[in-house]
Amino acid sequence: MKKNMKWNIWTCSILLAINLLGIDKAECLEVVYAINAGGDTFIDSHGIKYMRDPLMDKVGTSSDYGKQLIIDRVHPMDQVLYQTERYHHSTFGYDIPVTEDGDYVMILKFCEVYFNSANMKVFDVVLNGDHTVVTELDIFDKVGRGRSHDEYVSFTVLNGKLFYNDADSEILGGKIRVEFIKGHRDNPKINAIAVIKGSIDDVPQLDPIVQEPEEYSDLTEEEEEVPVKSRHTSGPRTPDPYSIDDSSIMIPVFVAIGAFIPLLFCLCKL
Repeated sequence: MKKNMKWNIWTCSILLAINLLGIDKAECLEVVYAINAGGDTFIDSHGIKYMRDPLMDKVGTSSDYGKQLIIDRVHPMDQVLYQTERYHHSTFGYDIPVTEDGDYVMILKFCEVYFNSANMKVFDVVLNGDHTVVTELDIFDKVGRGRSHDEYVSFTVLNGKLFYNDADSEILGGKIRVEFIKGHRDNPKINAIAVIKGSIDDVPQLDPIVQEPEEYSDLTEEEEEVPVKSRHTSGPRTPDPYSIDDSSIMIPVFVAIGAFIPLLFCLCKL
Protein backbone atom coordinates (compact mmCIF):
# COMPACT_ATOMS: atom_id res chain seq x y z
CA MET A 1 0.00 0.00 0.00
CA LYS A 2 2.79 2.43 0.96
CA LYS A 3 4.62 1.54 -2.23
CA ASN A 4 1.53 2.29 -4.34
CA MET A 5 1.01 5.59 -2.50
CA LYS A 6 4.60 6.65 -3.14
CA TRP A 7 4.22 5.67 -6.80
CA ASN A 8 1.04 7.77 -7.17
CA ILE A 9 2.66 10.80 -5.50
CA TRP A 10 5.72 10.44 -7.74
CA THR A 11 3.56 10.09 -10.85
CA CYS A 12 1.48 13.14 -10.01
CA SER A 13 4.64 15.14 -9.33
CA ILE A 14 5.97 14.28 -12.78
CA LEU A 15 2.66 15.17 -14.42
CA LEU A 16 2.58 18.48 -12.55
CA ALA A 17 6.08 19.24 -13.81
CA ILE A 18 4.95 18.41 -17.35
CA ASN A 19 2.06 20.81 -16.95
CA LEU A 20 4.34 23.60 -15.75
CA LEU A 21 6.50 23.07 -18.82
CA GLY A 22 3.57 24.11 -21.01
CA ILE A 23 1.93 20.80 -21.85
CA ASP A 24 -1.83 20.79 -21.61
CA LYS A 25 -3.52 20.00 -18.29
CA ALA A 26 -1.99 16.83 -16.85
CA GLU A 27 -4.24 14.73 -14.67
CA CYS A 28 -3.62 11.94 -12.19
CA LEU A 29 -5.48 9.24 -14.09
CA GLU A 30 -5.43 5.59 -13.12
CA VAL A 31 -4.46 4.23 -16.52
CA VAL A 32 -4.77 0.44 -16.77
CA TYR A 33 -3.75 0.05 -20.40
CA ALA A 34 -2.81 2.34 -23.29
CA ILE A 35 -1.30 1.52 -26.68
CA ASN A 36 -0.43 3.62 -29.73
CA ALA A 37 -1.69 1.38 -32.54
CA GLY A 38 0.76 1.24 -35.41
CA GLY A 39 3.19 3.48 -33.56
CA ASP A 40 5.82 3.80 -30.83
CA THR A 41 5.67 4.80 -27.18
CA PHE A 42 4.13 8.22 -26.69
CA ILE A 43 3.04 10.44 -23.77
CA ASP A 44 0.07 12.65 -24.61
CA SER A 45 -0.90 16.09 -23.33
CA HIS A 46 -2.81 14.54 -20.42
CA GLY A 47 0.21 12.60 -19.23
CA ILE A 48 -1.09 9.24 -20.46
CA LYS A 49 1.74 6.98 -21.60
CA TYR A 50 0.82 4.93 -24.66
CA MET A 51 2.93 1.82 -25.15
CA ARG A 52 4.39 0.74 -28.46
CA ASP A 53 1.89 -1.34 -30.41
CA PRO A 54 2.19 -4.94 -29.10
CA LEU A 55 0.94 -6.29 -32.45
CA MET A 56 3.83 -4.71 -34.34
CA ASP A 57 5.08 -7.19 -36.97
CA LYS A 58 2.59 -9.81 -35.72
CA VAL A 59 -0.97 -9.13 -36.84
CA GLY A 60 -2.33 -6.85 -39.52
CA THR A 61 -0.62 -3.80 -40.98
CA SER A 62 0.77 -0.76 -39.19
CA SER A 63 0.55 2.54 -41.05
CA ASP A 64 1.65 6.14 -40.56
CA TYR A 65 -0.13 7.35 -43.70
CA GLY A 66 -1.94 9.90 -41.56
CA LYS A 67 1.27 11.83 -40.92
CA GLN A 68 0.71 13.70 -44.17
CA LEU A 69 -2.37 15.30 -42.59
CA ILE A 70 -2.87 17.88 -39.86
CA ILE A 71 -5.42 16.26 -37.56
CA ASP A 72 -8.31 18.48 -36.53
CA ARG A 73 -10.16 18.57 -33.17
CA VAL A 74 -7.20 17.48 -31.04
CA HIS A 75 -4.32 19.04 -29.10
CA PRO A 76 -1.46 19.66 -31.57
CA MET A 77 0.99 17.43 -29.68
CA ASP A 78 -1.53 14.54 -29.64
CA GLN A 79 -1.95 14.35 -33.42
CA VAL A 80 0.48 11.42 -33.63
CA LEU A 81 -2.07 9.18 -31.87
CA TYR A 82 -4.41 9.69 -34.81
CA GLN A 83 -1.76 9.68 -37.53
CA THR A 84 -0.65 6.08 -36.91
CA GLU A 85 -2.97 3.10 -37.03
CA ARG A 86 -3.33 -0.65 -37.34
CA TYR A 87 -5.70 -2.26 -39.82
CA HIS A 88 -6.25 -5.84 -40.95
CA HIS A 89 -8.06 -7.64 -43.78
CA SER A 90 -9.72 -9.80 -41.11
CA THR A 91 -11.00 -9.42 -37.54
CA PHE A 92 -8.24 -8.60 -35.03
CA GLY A 93 -7.96 -7.39 -31.45
CA TYR A 94 -5.99 -6.69 -28.26
CA ASP A 95 -5.90 -8.48 -24.90
CA ILE A 96 -6.13 -6.07 -21.98
CA PRO A 97 -5.18 -7.06 -18.41
CA VAL A 98 -7.97 -6.12 -16.00
CA THR A 99 -7.76 -7.76 -12.56
CA GLU A 100 -9.35 -5.33 -10.10
CA ASP A 101 -13.06 -4.82 -9.52
CA GLY A 102 -14.43 -1.39 -10.35
CA ASP A 103 -15.73 0.90 -13.06
CA TYR A 104 -13.71 1.43 -16.23
CA VAL A 105 -13.80 3.48 -19.40
CA MET A 106 -12.22 2.32 -22.64
CA ILE A 107 -11.29 5.11 -25.04
CA LEU A 108 -11.07 3.99 -28.68
CA LYS A 109 -9.35 6.57 -30.88
CA PHE A 110 -10.08 6.76 -34.60
CA CYS A 111 -9.33 9.02 -37.56
CA GLU A 112 -10.12 8.52 -41.24
CA VAL A 113 -6.96 9.41 -43.13
CA TYR A 114 -7.56 7.70 -46.47
CA PHE A 115 -11.15 7.70 -47.74
CA ASN A 116 -12.92 10.84 -48.93
CA SER A 117 -16.50 9.64 -48.65
CA ALA A 118 -18.80 7.75 -46.31
CA ASN A 119 -19.82 4.10 -46.57
CA MET A 120 -16.31 2.98 -47.54
CA LYS A 121 -14.95 1.71 -44.20
CA VAL A 122 -17.64 0.40 -41.82
CA PHE A 123 -17.07 -2.07 -38.97
CA ASP A 124 -18.16 -3.13 -35.46
CA VAL A 125 -16.23 -3.23 -32.18
CA VAL A 126 -16.84 -6.11 -29.75
CA LEU A 127 -15.73 -6.25 -26.12
CA ASN A 128 -14.90 -9.54 -24.37
CA GLY A 129 -16.42 -11.62 -27.14
CA ASP A 130 -20.06 -10.92 -26.22
CA HIS A 131 -20.70 -7.18 -26.17
CA THR A 132 -21.01 -5.13 -29.34
CA VAL A 133 -19.96 -1.73 -28.02
CA VAL A 134 -19.75 0.12 -31.36
CA THR A 135 -22.07 -0.77 -34.23
CA GLU A 136 -21.34 -0.03 -37.90
CA LEU A 137 -18.75 2.63 -37.22
CA ASP A 138 -18.23 4.84 -40.26
CA ILE A 139 -15.55 7.31 -39.22
CA PHE A 140 -15.91 9.55 -42.27
CA ASP A 141 -19.67 9.70 -41.83
CA LYS A 142 -19.17 10.70 -38.18
CA VAL A 143 -16.57 13.45 -38.53
CA GLY A 144 -15.11 13.49 -42.05
CA ARG A 145 -11.48 13.02 -43.12
CA GLY A 146 -8.51 14.09 -41.02
CA ARG A 147 -10.55 14.76 -37.86
CA SER A 148 -10.19 12.84 -34.59
CA HIS A 149 -13.07 10.75 -33.26
CA ASP A 150 -13.18 8.92 -29.91
CA GLU A 151 -15.61 6.25 -28.75
CA TYR A 152 -16.07 5.96 -24.96
CA VAL A 153 -17.08 2.55 -23.64
CA SER A 154 -18.03 2.33 -19.95
CA PHE A 155 -18.06 -1.10 -18.25
CA THR A 156 -17.79 -2.66 -14.79
CA VAL A 157 -15.67 -5.54 -13.53
CA LEU A 158 -16.97 -7.50 -10.53
CA ASN A 159 -16.08 -10.96 -9.24
CA GLY A 160 -14.42 -12.09 -12.43
CA LYS A 161 -17.16 -10.82 -14.72
CA LEU A 162 -17.45 -7.90 -17.09
CA PHE A 163 -20.75 -6.00 -17.06
CA TYR A 164 -21.78 -3.85 -20.03
CA ASN A 165 -25.28 -2.36 -20.08
CA ASP A 166 -27.54 -5.20 -18.98
CA ALA A 167 -25.29 -8.09 -20.04
CA ASP A 168 -22.27 -9.81 -18.49
CA SER A 169 -19.46 -12.10 -19.61
CA GLU A 170 -16.70 -14.12 -17.96
CA ILE A 171 -13.19 -12.68 -17.73
CA LEU A 172 -10.74 -15.47 -18.54
CA GLY A 173 -7.11 -15.38 -17.47
CA GLY A 174 -7.43 -11.88 -16.02
CA LYS A 175 -7.75 -10.34 -19.48
CA ILE A 176 -10.54 -8.84 -21.52
CA ARG A 177 -10.41 -8.59 -25.29
CA VAL A 178 -11.43 -5.81 -27.64
CA GLU A 179 -11.92 -6.83 -31.28
CA PHE A 180 -12.42 -4.90 -34.48
CA ILE A 181 -14.77 -6.93 -36.64
CA LYS A 182 -14.26 -7.32 -40.38
CA GLY A 183 -17.43 -6.36 -42.24
CA HIS A 184 -18.26 -6.20 -45.95
CA ARG A 185 -16.65 -2.77 -46.46
CA ASP A 186 -12.86 -2.41 -46.39
CA ASN A 187 -10.74 -3.27 -43.33
CA PRO A 188 -11.35 -2.58 -39.61
CA LYS A 189 -8.81 -0.31 -37.92
CA ILE A 190 -7.81 1.41 -34.67
CA ASN A 191 -5.53 4.39 -33.99
CA ALA A 192 -5.07 4.12 -30.21
CA ILE A 193 -6.62 2.55 -27.11
CA ALA A 194 -6.67 3.65 -23.47
CA VAL A 195 -8.41 1.96 -20.55
CA ILE A 196 -8.85 4.13 -17.45
CA LYS A 197 -10.32 3.16 -14.09
CA GLY A 198 -13.21 5.45 -13.18
CA SER A 199 -16.29 6.95 -14.79
CA ILE A 200 -16.79 8.83 -18.03
CA ASP A 201 -16.42 12.09 -16.11
CA ASP A 202 -12.88 11.11 -15.09
CA VAL A 203 -11.44 10.69 -18.58
CA PRO A 204 -10.22 13.41 -20.98
CA GLN A 205 -12.62 13.89 -23.87
CA LEU A 206 -12.51 15.58 -27.26
CA ASP A 207 -14.24 18.90 -27.72
CA PRO A 208 -17.67 18.75 -29.36
CA ILE A 209 -17.89 19.50 -33.07
CA VAL A 210 -19.27 22.95 -33.85
CA GLN A 211 -21.95 22.64 -36.52
CA GLU A 212 -22.60 25.35 -39.11
CA PRO A 213 -26.16 26.85 -38.91
CA GLU A 214 -28.54 25.19 -41.38
CA GLU A 215 -29.85 28.56 -42.59
CA TYR A 216 -26.38 30.02 -43.05
CA SER A 217 -26.68 30.51 -46.84
CA ASP A 218 -30.15 32.11 -46.59
CA LEU A 219 -29.01 34.49 -43.88
CA THR A 220 -26.06 35.52 -46.00
CA GLU A 221 -28.32 36.42 -48.91
CA GLU A 222 -30.61 38.43 -46.67
CA GLU A 223 -27.70 40.30 -45.15
CA GLU A 224 -26.44 41.18 -48.63
CA GLU A 225 -29.87 42.59 -49.61
CA VAL A 226 -30.15 45.00 -46.68
CA PRO A 227 -27.44 47.49 -47.82
CA VAL A 228 -28.98 47.60 -51.33
CA LYS A 229 -32.38 48.60 -49.98
CA SER A 230 -31.02 51.30 -47.66
CA ARG A 231 -28.44 52.76 -50.08
CA HIS A 232 -28.83 56.54 -50.89
CA THR A 233 -26.98 58.14 -53.81
CA SER A 234 -25.63 61.68 -53.64
CA GLY A 235 -26.98 64.53 -55.88
CA PRO A 236 -30.48 65.19 -57.23
CA ARG A 237 -32.84 62.29 -57.76
CA THR A 238 -33.07 61.04 -61.36
CA PRO A 239 -36.59 61.49 -62.75
CA ASP A 240 -38.50 58.44 -63.80
CA PRO A 241 -38.17 58.30 -67.64
CA TYR A 242 -41.60 56.66 -67.86
CA SER A 243 -43.29 59.57 -66.01
CA ILE A 244 -42.30 62.26 -68.62
CA ASP A 245 -45.20 63.81 -70.60
CA ASP A 246 -45.45 62.31 -74.12
CA SER A 247 -46.33 65.73 -75.63
CA SER A 248 -42.96 67.18 -74.68
CA ILE A 249 -41.31 64.39 -76.61
CA MET A 250 -43.39 65.07 -79.80
CA ILE A 251 -42.62 68.85 -80.08
CA PRO A 252 -39.11 68.35 -81.56
CA VAL A 253 -40.61 65.91 -84.07
CA PHE A 254 -43.15 68.47 -85.38
CA VAL A 255 -40.45 71.15 -85.66
CA ALA A 256 -38.30 68.84 -87.78
CA ILE A 257 -41.22 68.00 -90.11
CA GLY A 258 -42.10 71.71 -90.52
CA ALA A 259 -38.55 72.55 -91.58
CA PHE A 260 -38.34 69.60 -94.00
CA ILE A 261 -41.50 70.40 -96.05
CA PRO A 262 -40.28 73.77 -97.55
CA LEU A 263 -36.93 72.16 -98.35
CA LEU A 264 -38.73 69.34 -100.17
CA PHE A 265 -40.86 71.90 -102.12
CA CYS A 266 -37.75 73.78 -103.32
CA LEU A 267 -36.11 70.56 -104.47
CA CYS A 268 -39.17 69.63 -106.49
CA LYS A 269 -39.08 72.99 -108.36
CA LEU A 270 -35.51 72.31 -109.43
